[in-house]
Amino acid sequence: MSMGTLYGVGLGPGAADLMSVRADRLVRNAAHLAYFRKAGRPGQARRIVEGMLRADVQEHAMEYPVTTEIPLSDPRYNEALSQFYAEATEHLRGVLSAGSDVVVLCEGDPFFYGSFMHLHSRLQGIAPVEVVPGITGMSGAWTATGQPVTWGDDVLTVLMATLPEEVLRDRITATDALVVMKIGRNMAKLRRALQAAGRLDAAWLVEHAQMPQERVMPLRDSGDRVPYFSIVIIHGQGRRP
Repeated sequence: MSMGTLYGVGLGPGAADLMSVRADRLVRNAAHLAYFRKAGRPGQARRIVEGMLRADVQEHAMEYPVTTEIPLSDPRYNEALSQFYAEATEHLRGVLSAGSDVVVLCEGDPFFYGSFMHLHSRLQGIAPVEVVPGITGMSGAWTATGQPVTWGDDVLTVLMATLPEEVLRDRITATDALVVMKIGRNMAKLRRALQAAGRLDAAWLVEHAQMPQERVMPLRDSGDRVPYFSIVIIHGQGRRP
């Protein structure tokens, strides 16, 4: 029996009507649907496709291990995630080996800081893999601010707030336009780095971009506790006619 195809389907930043036509078709026709989520929660990707699925769809929820108590620098953190992705890969491989296609739901774009990449790297060469690109969360965030993020020759830098404070400061200082993701518990550190770089007053915070609960505000007006789906934006002010 030939292997089924693994589809990594980008859902966009959060609104179902920002999906591509190809993504919409694959989701609606999927017999096997896989998605990542935290234990005990439905998952953001699954929420986006609510009401779109076949009545007989088989769902495969891949639940992240609890790693919040382990520092990123601790080897146990990477070991826990590696084991998780290995188990998820083995499960999906069993479905694919039976000849069934599997649609994996991916928030944003599958190849942009997403969990799907870890399945892709493990299954590529074993089963056919196709990727459907999606609108990134950062694109949804800067659109929500109502301003272009780059002009002319502006350099755009994308940072993870998990980086060391001095790295954040130096990168923020050197760029024209900025996107910061993975903020979570790192907001206080990020705020200090922005202040040290002299860019705090130019920064915007976007929470839940392109979702019903979307909020946009100057970063200086926010607190240090922000939702997981939060992105910081600094707009470039480069060359224009």
